[in-house]
Amino acid sequence: MQFPESWLRSLVDPPLSTAELCHLLTMAGLEVEECRPEAAEFSQVVVARILSAEKHPDADRLKLCRVDAGAHGVLQIVCGAPNAAAGMNVPCALVGAKLPGIEIKKAKVRGVESSGMLCSARELGLSDDHGGLMVLPEDAPIGEDLREYLNLDDSLITLKLTPNRADCLSLAGIAREVAALTGAPLRLPVCEPIAPEHEEVRRIVLDAPAACPRYCGRILRGVNAKAPTPPWMKQRLERCGVRSISALVDITNYVMLELGQPLHAFDAAKLAGAIHVRYPRPGEQLLLLNGQTVTPSTETALIADDEKALALAGIMGGEHSGIHETTTDLFLESAFFAPDAIAGKARALGFSTDASYRYERGVDFELQHKAIERATQLIVAICGGHPGPVVEAVAAEHLPARTPVRLRIPRAAKLLGIDLGESRIEVLMRGLGFPFERAGEVLTVMPPSWRFDIAIEEDLIEEIARLHGYDNIPAASPRARLAMLPRQETQRTPMQVRRLLAERGYHEVVTYSFVPTEWEADFAGNAAPLRLANPIASQMGVMRSSLIGGLIGVLAGNLKRQIERVRVFELGRVFFADAQAETGYRQPLRLAFLAAGPVLPEQWGAPRREVDFYDVKGDLEALCAPRRLQFIRAEHPALHPGRSARVLLDDREVGFLGELHPRWVQRYELGRPPVLCEIELALLLEAPLPSYAEVSRHPAVQRDIALVVPQDCQAAKLTDALWSVASESVREIQLFDVYQGKGIAADMKSLAFRILMQDTRRTLSDGEADEIIARLLAAARERCGAVLRS
Repeated sequence: MQFPESWLRSLVDPPLSTAELCHLLTMAGLEVEECRPEAAEFSQVVVARILSAEKHPDADRLKLCRVDAGAHGVLQIVCGAPNAAAGMNVPCALVGAKLPGIEIKKAKVRGVESSGMLCSARELGLSDDHGGLMVLPEDAPIGEDLREYLNLDDSLITLKLTPNRADCLSLAGIAREVAALTGAPLRLPVCEPIAPEHEEVRRIVLDAPAACPRYCGRILRGVNAKAPTPPWMKQRLERCGVRSISALVDITNYVMLELGQPLHAFDAAKLAGAIHVRYPRPGEQLLLLNGQTVTPSTETALIADDEKALALAGIMGGEHSGIHETTTDLFLESAFFAPDAIAGKARALGFSTDASYRYERGVDFELQHKAIERATQLIVAICGGHPGPVVEAVAAEHLPARTPVRLRIPRAAKLLGIDLGESRIEVLMRGLGFPFERAGEVLTVMPPSWRFDIAIEEDLIEEIARLHGYDNIPAASPRARLAMLPRQETQRTPMQVRRLLAERGYHEVVTYSFVPTEWEADFAGNAAPLRLANPIASQMGVMRSSLIGGLIGVLAGNLKRQIERVRVFELGRVFFADAQAETGYRQPLRLAFLAAGPVLPEQWGAPRREVDFYDVKGDLEALCAPRRLQFIRAEHPALHPGRSARVLLDDREVGFLGELHPRWVQRYELGRPPVLCEIELALLLEAPLPSYAEVSRHPAVQRDIALVVPQDCQAAKLTDALWSVASESVREIQLFDVYQGKGIAADMKSLAFRILMQDTRRTLSDGEADEIIARLLAAARERCGAVLRS
């Protein structure tokens, strides 16, 4: 809802600045979305009349104009506008004037002195029209400041209204709010009944009373449809964002903006018989004023005469019954249409109108008489004519019921946290125009016809808080007994996991839980994903069962922006159907991270090397330390079949790790394969209780052994075999070399381990170290068939 501040202040004028008024409205629930000046800043521009416009002696396209600027005298101005002519009233910028982006100075143009500038609307910042000088009315006072004459020191305010405040879709409604908030006097337009000058009427029949419980109409004869719209009305309409069409149409729009009641005028000469409000007949069509021919649905109410449909009720009039310049007699309509009968009908036809926007939110059902009298008053004053009596058809049983609402004053004090007192609450109710009766500490309030949103006690309490001012309600700190909750030392938080990954150089990302179907097939092998009934986009139609797709999407976006070193992770939920779950779905939390590009940023101290499986494996092991992980070779739909593994923690499978499959690298144009990992978060949050270990004061004994094993023997299996028989003195068993080649059979490989032994009580002897190594070799030989390499 856009309106000029000057129009609002003509109805209610509180002692507030523009900024203060906007803040007041916003804090009262009528959010001011925008407040901007009506015109750009300019000064020293006056109304002037061109006395003569002669050709410039040295330029074909320039004119030498003598201009009467009133008290500023007769000026000589060189002008290049094609429409400059003697007798025109135009804006004239005097010497010293400041226009948007320019300052006017006395100058010589092709040898002729020019003392000012005649302006177009574009040069003044009033519009984009630059076809010639801005033409002012003939009666414009010569010499008057243009800003004062056109009332340009005005602000355009745009309200972002919630659907429940349809009463503020008019200047009268907004003024009523401002008066209630500030106590300023309210000056609504007076709509006295117009005495009929003839007795001609048109019968009204409500064939669809539930859709239209009240319909008022009046015939006006002898109107002048060619009469011009007054400048003041045209200005107000344009500043509300409504284009001026003709005087009769402009008057109906003006009353709608002023009072909130949509109106429609029919050419009375094109009507036959009574006016009916009915539903359409099978196959009935209607040509609308916008040139669109529609076939209304069976639930769309029509305005019709005895022969044909005339208009879509509450939405738009028909072309055949519309008023034109030749119209002399008209039938003026003012009706109340039920919101349910209008809601969604215009959108179903592919458009929206100001009338439908108001009707579907709710129009004051007692406003129709007042609006038709106001419109008649303006029509007679502007276009002339002779009004007839107002005819009304009412189906009272279908009008909205107004039910009294009880307001308990102690209840209001309890909910608001402050006691405003009985007298203050009564003042607020009167300011809103809510009639009430008081019995002790209870007010019985009758909601007025324009407030559809007042139905329960809490609605009234909200009105009290709104008018009193949310800023005026003190914010009291809550008081309660607080006890520190116990924290399990064996439990990590998701934030700790995030910090650990961030310390390893990873950046957290958050991606959509809605993903393309092909991601589920490519990265999770999921041929039957959970489909959304109403996806936000066609390419986001299923719920993810893996976080991998989102990370690949992030990587692809970075690569397109020439960022090749990427380290990202996401902690989020994945979704599965599960008949055993209470909701029918399972939503576990998972952690996934991805690394791509060089291991280190480009630098002089280390050669470039692409990240590989073992780099990400090291990050995962650091994340789970001090717990030991197992990695079992396995295949996964998203991963390279020979470079992927299942991840086990305490003999429980927790996820997978590997290099992206070459097929997906090519399909998603990644260039080089990233390495990625996805694991269950719940198991990561478990952590062993820290325990003290004595630091030995004695030197360690280090032995290296090389074991020859079959090619299919995994290093992890051999390491586990060694640890299974290691005594307390064995501190570390570390694989440091893998060898295949000369001296080793083709089906064998050599794995070299470094064994670190240390006792906390004494220095180990060579014999004790040899005994420990012998025990390790025996276990390796027995479990893995390992032989000590000679």
